[in-house]
Amino acid sequence: MGRAFEFRKGRKMKRWAHMSKVFTRIGKEITMAAKAGGADPAGNSRLRAIIQNARAENMPKENVERALKKATDKDSGDYKEVLFEGYAPHGIAVLVETATDNNNRTVANVRSYFTKYGGSLGTSGSVEFMFDHKCHFKIAQGELDMEELELELIDFGAEELFVEDENIIIYGEFASYGTIQKALEEMNLEIISSEFERIPTMTKELNPEQVEEVEKLLEKLEEDEDVQQVYHTMA
Repeated sequence: MGRAFEFRKGRKMKRWAHMSKVFTRIGKEITMAAKAGGADPAGNSRLRAIIQNARAENMPKENVERALKKATDKDSGDYKEVLFEGYAPHGIAVLVETATDNNNRTVANVRSYFTKYGGSLGTSGSVEFMFDHKCHFKIAQGELDMEELELELIDFGAEELFVEDENIIIYGEFASYGTIQKALEEMNLEIISSEFERIPTMTKELNPEQVEEVEKLLEKLEEDEDVQQVYHTMA
């Protein structure tokens, strides 16, 4: 199995601490997708995918409806996606994806976390090149033949397929998201969930004391309400 499998296995060991954080993240994604492409999932493939993710996380229907309503509410602020790059202690590169309606607040908060926990906030492009931007899909395995499915999906940008908990995980380049999604839907395969991820191209081993120092920064970043995802190069 490839690098995406190993990365995913590591990520599964450390999920968001609280379900409310997951719901907040998905709610923002729903609002942004609906603002960008309309509030009708039938005509907005990205919104359709995020609502599938909401179902996979058992997000209450009223939360989804609230997020959709916010997208059409003229009085609600617009969320802006902002990527922060920097270094944690011991040379660990960190990427922080945020969705914020107050960029000044988010910049100040993220900078303060890096400073307080021995890291440094970098400039645009300073560490992003150390990560591959990927998309992935989860579908039910059922009676599907992995080899046949892989041959079908390679032409649409799929790069790696593997089985996880009786589901098939499909990885591809970030830019292939739409074509893979369309191919799966045309094959009448139910998409359980889909996401974007940034996979480090190289990782760095640290001793337990150093890991603890880095974890303090990562945990503080993940607690912030504007932070959607945090990626790093720590093994």
